[in-house]
Amino acid sequence: MSASFPAAVLFDLDGTLLDSAPDMLAAVNAMRGARGKAPMLLAELRPHVSKGARAMVRQAFPELDDAERETWIPEFLETYERELGLHGRAFDGIEEMLATLEQAGCPWGIVTNKPEYLAAQLLPKLGWQERCAVLIGGDSLPARKPDPLPLLVAAERMGVEPVACTYVGDDERDITAARAAGMASVVALWGYRLSEDDPFAWQGDVLIEDPRELRLAASWPAPS
Repeated sequence: MSASFPAAVLFDLDGTLLDSAPDMLAAVNAMRGARGKAPMLLAELRPHVSKGARAMVRQAFPELDDAERETWIPEFLETYERELGLHGRAFDGIEEMLATLEQAGCPWGIVTNKPEYLAAQLLPKLGWQERCAVLIGGDSLPARKPDPLPLLVAAERMGVEPVACTYVGDDERDITAARAAGMASVVALWGYRLSEDDPFAWQGDVLIEDPRELRLAASWPAPS
């Protein structure tokens, strides 16, 4: 554990900073309704949110084969964009944790697999557009998580060595990317997981149940 806050912190977005599942649910239910299907329940979709658009469309329309499902992704993204920020919110404790980092002089940014144009629209809705030091989406670079490239570029843009950064995420891809980038990692246990996921097997440096724990410098892992 660390005696001080990291030099910089990078976060995943959906399932880590933002409880966006209600927005996603509104999108898939709009698509299901247009096809005469009953709405899904939040509990049915929520575990799949961190796996991305394709996983959510697969859960909403399991009868489709992979090829047909792929053609529905643009419709999902367009529908989701209309619901963006209308139903979801930051997880409890996130605002307090971010404020603590800022008070400690620790810059923070976001590295997400969500398309950058969607993530960028969320920042002003959350009041983060002036606070977030860097934003990299899943389409910002030639590779996305679990590839370490987005994390490495984010650190470079923040002017911080990767080994001085910590990455926080709720999915195995986040922890894999952090390890490959040479960053310490925090597993956000408050996020989205499938029942078969085992976050203890991801080899994150620390596992945290509540973002409020990260208001304490001692809760953060020591640099890699």
